[in-house]
Amino acid sequence: MPARHRRGAGPSVAVIVPVLHEPDLPARLDLSLARHALDELIVVHAGDADTAAALRAWSAARAVPGARVLRAPRGRARQMNRGAARARSDVLLFLHADTALPAGGVEAVRAAILAGACWGRFDVRLSGRHPWFRLIERMMTWRSALSGIATGDQAMFVRRDVFAVLGGFAPIELMEDIEMSARLKIYGPPARIRAPVVTSSRRWEQRGIVRTVMRMWLLRLLYAAGVSPRRLARWYR
Repeated sequence: MPARHRRGAGPSVAVIVPVLHEPDLPARLDLSLARHALDELIVVHAGDADTAAALRAWSAARAVPGARVLRAPRGRARQMNRGAARARSDVLLFLHADTALPAGGVEAVRAAILAGACWGRFDVRLSGRHPWFRLIERMMTWRSALSGIATGDQAMFVRRDVFAVLGGFAPIELMEDIEMSARLKIYGPPARIRAPVVTSSRRWEQRGIVRTVMRMWLLRLLYAAGVSPRRLARWYR
């Protein structure tokens, strides 16, 4: 069983955030995570000089207690594995840089693990106001509920001992969340936290809503058909 959280409220939780080019991330982290009782916050960057400088200044200011900044080779899976390797907490919560946890999100993760879950994910809400986004977010949640597969936008979490047994995320360029979910299903279905994380809708807004949805589904179908993640990553970019 996981060790108890130091405040006696459940297992300890490390929030791990992979970052590429996000020079405004520190301000967003302060806004979205300051209200949470974090045990660890590990930001793993592989980005440009501006992002690195902003994160160094933010870390030196210690705006969020327990925060650390690490460097890793580019690739979300590699970055998350780097953060997980340095984490000391019982549970690893992987949070995308453009995703915000709901109020009480960390406590909900602790409760899910105490209830017997090995891993889980949140429902999701997109930040945009367009009516299409309400349909897309419902479809994302329904898909996960039916398939037992979680994506990175849904803030996946997993017990650290289980993550270690599985060897972490596969070092692939894309679909590392889906590949990990398929292996985690051996331990049981994911816990579902219905309070949604809010993830940025900017990629849909920049690339076109319908076009982005079709593109994402095509990539998933091609992955299921055996197309390599490296080739899919080239198309994704």
